[in-house]
Amino acid sequence: MGHWFERNFVEPGKLPLLLALTAFVLTFAVTRFVTRMIRAGKGPFRNITPGGVHIHHVVPGVVLSVVGGFGAVAAGQHGVAAALCAIVFGVGAGLVLDEFALILHLDDVYWTEEGRRSVEVVVLTAALVLLVLGGFSPLGVDDLSDDQQQGRAGAVVTVVINFCFVLITLFKGKARMAVVGTLVPFVALVGAVRLARPTSPWARRFYRHRHRARSRAVLRAYHHDVRWAGPRRAFQDLIGGAPDRPTAPPPRP
Repeated sequence: MGHWFERNFVEPGKLPLLLALTAFVLTFAVTRFVTRMIRAGKGPFRNITPGGVHIHHVVPGVVLSVVGGFGAVAAGQHGVAAALCAIVFGVGAGLVLDEFALILHLDDVYWTEEGRRSVEVVVLTAALVLLVLGGFSPLGVDDLSDDQQQGRAGAVVTVVINFCFVLITLFKGKARMAVVGTLVPFVALVGAVRLARPTSPWARRFYRHRHRARSRAVLRAYHHDVRWAGPRRAFQDLIGGAPDRPTAPPPRP
């Protein structure tokens, strides 16, 4: 186990990325725990409000991300300094992306429906980094023969073709599949050949006079959203907490 870890993470310089991912996930988990305790009024945790101004945790997150990012660039891929900077960057990134919705809307939407975007972005970021670790560094990365290393032309063609599939998938309104497809080509291929979302630029451009295709796209999108809306909300509530229910407007006199 130690030899496998040394060969596939330490030697290729992937250890800082692994440490950053671990710090990122742990920071997000701890931050959500603390904010949920503050929301419930339990424990010793309180909001930081010096001078009556609520300091969101995105503020120290930005500082830590800047310090860790520049430090990692200066430290390289090996050594204690690179590992420490990676941890600092992971902590900062976790704090920042936990309030991604606040940055997006420029409003405190942490416990609203819009605040679910933060959970989506954190999960997607962690999944992508994990795919990078699993797909590009471990499991025989150093076993390539000379002929395989020289086959760069085929690799370039493959990357270009997959990039086209990714663009088509994105144009069809499937952002999650496009992002994952950048690392898993089969996902981009599936997204490119399937029907587009009815509100996507692809549908507006190519389904304008194809009423049957547009109807099928609307029906498929409806069934997909109905099928996955419940599990997606339950998963997001489990990780980030359930958002506040909108209050009904007062009755008119």
